[in-house]
Amino acid sequence: MRNILVVGSGGREHALGWKLSQSRLVDKIFFAPGNGGTTNNVAISAEDIDRLAEFAKKNDCFTVVGPEVPLSLGIVDKFIGEGLNIFGPTKAAAQLESSKIWAKEFMKKYGIPTAPFAVFDNADKAKNYVKSLDYDVVIKADGLAAGKGVIVCSSKNEAFEAIDTMLIKQTFGNAGKKIIIEKKIDGVEASYIALSDGNVAIPMATSQDHKRIFDDDKGPNTGGMGAYSPTGVIDQDLADVIQQHVIDRTVESMKKEGIQFKGFLYAGIMISGGKPYVLEFNTRMGDPECQPILMRMDSDLYEYLNASSDGSLDNLPPISWKKQTAVCVVLASKGYPGSYPKNEPISGLENISENNIMVFHAGTKRENGKILTNGGRVLGVTALGDTLQDAITNAYSAVAKITWDNKYCRNDIGKKGLAYL
Repeated sequence: MRNILVVGSGGREHALGWKLSQSRLVDKIFFAPGNGGTTNNVAISAEDIDRLAEFAKKNDCFTVVGPEVPLSLGIVDKFIGEGLNIFGPTKAAAQLESSKIWAKEFMKKYGIPTAPFAVFDNADKAKNYVKSLDYDVVIKADGLAAGKGVIVCSSKNEAFEAIDTMLIKQTFGNAGKKIIIEKKIDGVEASYIALSDGNVAIPMATSQDHKRIFDDDKGPNTGGMGAYSPTGVIDQDLADVIQQHVIDRTVESMKKEGIQFKGFLYAGIMISGGKPYVLEFNTRMGDPECQPILMRMDSDLYEYLNASSDGSLDNLPPISWKKQTAVCVVLASKGYPGSYPKNEPISGLENISENNIMVFHAGTKRENGKILTNGGRVLGVTALGDTLQDAITNAYSAVAKITWDNKYCRNDIGKKGLAYL
């Protein structure tokens, strides 16, 4: 039996710990720092790599890293150097997410399908480039920006504003000191996540995220306002193309760069004209995609994460999935992704007892026996259903039972998936 240390404090980490706790091979699960819905919380920041290593060593833990920042800081390299078991990519492998410029140049070098792009650190040069184009663009901060460093522009003026936001106002700080300007590809977006041990990569279930803050995909990008799995946007033929031309090619090409990619490889895909294009890579499980995906997973997650870590995924059978659909609706604090209130008491959590519904905590904390809001994305209400419509209905019926003063959610999570049934 192994102890597990889950690093992070979001809904993804709560879901990872929840699923790992079902393994017959797992003893105790610790969360660092965790949130109001997790137990055995350890008061160590997800970025305090030295103290996390000390804790993992002392408690004989297999460590599972949820968020991107500790990966970009080299937590995996540190743990490996100390002989500690850990799941996730090294700092070099995590560049696929921590530097969008590195990732785009990598994709161009190895023929991985992605939009044409250019890189700038000077606002005037960037604007002159936009003036020369006859298509709309997407402007991206190079570094990590909590899912908010991408601005989709529908006019040249919007592009100029986005350039100023990043390069002049420096809204994203160091993350936006260099920017990518790429062609805006119109189509349907979906998430394709695989698990790699550095040699092979096996697919997780497909999913579709809802990144914009408002219904009908309006408003600014967020970390994600909801997701469902599986998605009809990616049929088996398209999944095979993505697996071969994106996932497998990435793992093989990383090897050519002298980098072994271990961990979750998440490709944000735009499907246009029946072809997939990579919008971005993440080097960890998506949040909130993680929640509906793990609700549907029938296999032992620990076995697969351990095999990814020690290079033995080939020895395991394909992952088994429930035939049901899962939907996750994110409940956020009104004002997110801008400023928002905190410390509001949440009521109604005790009214949810159905086996097919799980409320994953994110921006919450526990104080004096009460659960209070403590972040922008607060809860991920996740439900199973025999059909996508059933799962949507089940999720929103649970959402209605949970209240706090400034609760906000989208009312259309999963709706766009109904068109593909």
